[in-house]
This record gives sequence, structure tokens and C-alpha cells, in this order.
Amino acid sequence: MSLFNVSEVFEFAIQIEENGEKFYRKVADKMENPDLKKTFKFLADQEIKHKEIFKKMASELDKYEPPESYPGEYFAYLKSYVNNVIFVKDLEQISSTAKDIDAVIDFAIRRELDSILYYQDVKGFISKAFEDKINKIIEEERKHFIQLSEMKKSKKK
Repeated sequence: MSLFNVSEVFEFAIQIEENGEKFYRKVADKMENPDLKKTFKFLADQEIKHKEIFKKMASELDKYEPPESYPGEYFAYLKSYVNNVIFVKDLEQISSTAKDIDAVIDFAIRRELDSILYYQDVKGFISKAFEDKINKIIEEERKHFIQLSEMKKSKKK
């Protein structure tokens, strides 16, 4: 097992939120529909709030030794997950072609679900004292998922 600073887990979460904020802002800037523009700006603002929560949590954490098959396994998993899945892959391409709103919404829905999975996983490796804060962020991500799903559904009507 390897010893790493669990605040690195939250550094990844901060990166997720920064990437999400960047994505939603780029999409909002390209929207002509005022309601869609407003929704994507709102989502971007929410990502900033989440980032600030994670920054505060990271500053309050200690060292943690996660269960691993080999040294650095857990850290490598989280880093790979963040770098290859959440708001990184296809970010530029999707946000630059924001005219295809269906593709943008589908991409955003997948990223929100990926974020929820990441935060669910993180809960198993932090102090119980922080679990409520993570649960609140998961609930926010679920609200984003619902909002995006409703947006997609209303477009089909």
C-alpha cells in the first residue's frame, strides 16, 4: 500500500469542476436561445460553487492509506478516470460545435453521470465527517442530470 495525500482526490474533483465550468461557459457563449444560454450559465456557476467546496475540504484533510493491490494503484485509477472520462474527452470538439444541441446535452448528461460515479467512489476513501458534503454535491450533480434530461425531453416536443 502507498501513502498519499487524500487531498489529491479533491484536486481531481476540483479539476472535474473546472473542466465542467469551462465546458458549460463555452456552450452558453454559443447559444442563441436565451433560455438555453441561461441554463448553461447556471450550470457553469454551479461548478464553480462545487470547486470552492472541494478546495475547502482538501485543505482540511490528512494522509490516507487506501487499500491497493500495488503501490499507487488507487491514485493511478482516479487520475486516469478524471483525465480520460470526465469533461475532458471530446470537450473541445463538443463545446465548439454547440449548434448541435442534442449532442451537447447528451455529452453533458454523460459527464454529470460520470461525476456522480466519481464522487460516489470518493466517499469510500474519506472521513465520515466529509460524507455529508460529498452527498450534497452528488445531489447537485443529480439535479444537473435531471435538468439536462428535462431540457432534452422538452426539445423533442
